[in-house]
Amino acid sequence: MKPEILKISQISIDQSVVCILGSSHVPERLKLSKSETEYAEKRMKEKDEYVFINSYNKCTYLIRLKEGISQYKIREELRKTSYNLRKLIKDNSHPELVITSSDTYKGAVEDFAEGLVLSIYSFEKYKKKEEGKDKYPEKLLLDGDIDDSDIKWLVELTNAVYLVRNLINEPVNHLNATALAGEIKKAGDSAGFNVEILTKGKIEALKMGGLLAVNRGSVDPPVFCILEWHPENCFNDRPIVLVGKGIVYDTGGLNIKTGEFMSGMNGDMAGAATVTGVLYTAARTGIPLHIIGLVPSTDNRPGGNAYTQGDIITMYNELTVEIGNTDAEGRLILADAISYASKYSPELIIDIATLTGSAARTFGNQAIAVMTNADRKYIDLLEECGNDVYERIAELPFWEEYAESLKSDIADLNNIGAREGGAIIAGKFLERFAESPLIHLDIAGTEMLKKDDYYRTKNGNGSGLRLLSTFLKKIAANYLEKK
Repeated sequence: MKPEILKISQISIDQSVVCILGSSHVPERLKLSKSETEYAEKRMKEKDEYVFINSYNKCTYLIRLKEGISQYKIREELRKTSYNLRKLIKDNSHPELVITSSDTYKGAVEDFAEGLVLSIYSFEKYKKKEEGKDKYPEKLLLDGDIDDSDIKWLVELTNAVYLVRNLINEPVNHLNATALAGEIKKAGDSAGFNVEILTKGKIEALKMGGLLAVNRGSVDPPVFCILEWHPENCFNDRPIVLVGKGIVYDTGGLNIKTGEFMSGMNGDMAGAATVTGVLYTAARTGIPLHIIGLVPSTDNRPGGNAYTQGDIITMYNELTVEIGNTDAEGRLILADAISYASKYSPELIIDIATLTGSAARTFGNQAIAVMTNADRKYIDLLEECGNDVYERIAELPFWEEYAESLKSDIADLNNIGAREGGAIIAGKFLERFAESPLIHLDIAGTEMLKKDDYYRTKNGNGSGLRLLSTFLKKIAANYLEKK
């Protein structure tokens, strides 16, 4: 269960406290004894990651910030420390835990709280409840000079991460495309953004050939969700459109995945979940931007009248595509959505998807692969935001030569190009369908993790949600500065 996050004005003598320190000096307001203070200061001078003091009526956790590293890495180290402390905190079963700081940067309290909240997430919906186990705090009480808007942002952003992780971790027998659309609608109703769900008949009328082709092997119908946050006070004249890949399960189709490659494929809709989470955050925090989310969704299976290698399909924008591999399905459904985005004349299109093994092999779980034809101001800001939340981006070249291998003898395009440069080639495929500037984010390496990467928990972790939410928040702030 996610703890409640509240702001307090003072600390009582018997409350358990996490205190983040910018020096080895222990503040008197923690009310430690002389011997406890001397012990703590000695340990911190020896550069221990944290010091734990178990007093008679409370517990105190002291964290000394690292020195000699950049500010964004200091913030990340603090989030990682919260992960390292989570088990000790759980073992002590605090109903409430105060988080405070002394002699450090503004925002340290929120950074630790964010890391802790994300560290203690677990997907236990289908596990039998066990009574009497040690528990995480039900409330995190934040002490210090913290703006109410920063508390609101922390609460809603972490709520969105939990929402996204829950969606990704659901098995497909509980979350097919139709059920995913239902969950997106629930999120919209809860947060205050609009959701329109297009069912198969409407998708056929729109002639979304990519989405319909991938769906042909499934017994479940496809859906296409249109999410919209359009506040009265929005700054942008043209919307920013987010597109998320919604493959609720990917077998590879007739080019079926082998060995362990099918494991975790219920998470192939992570892009769709992330777009939902970004719209949730924007609506709940009131980001003054017009934002549209597009989510094409289906599973990719080899049953029924499954599409085959060698098929020719006609996409929403009337380009024809030769199917070179049915396991390159994500780009087909994204392409329909990206071309559909043109009806909104967007300022920018951002798609996010677990798209290629190539991206995962190139960057592992350390960076989101980025390809773009957009103005550098967007990429510079995205990189800045990636450092802030430590969802770092790594840009790949987007040269026209990479599109050469997508040529087909019998259609406008092939859906699979050369093996070499596969992540870039997939991005170039999508670019053919974008009539506005495009940023393509491939989260194949950062999303589904086999083990915890600190507070980025194993399986679905919500990669890209904090990045894009922060990016949109800063775009709005930039608009405000120019007014």
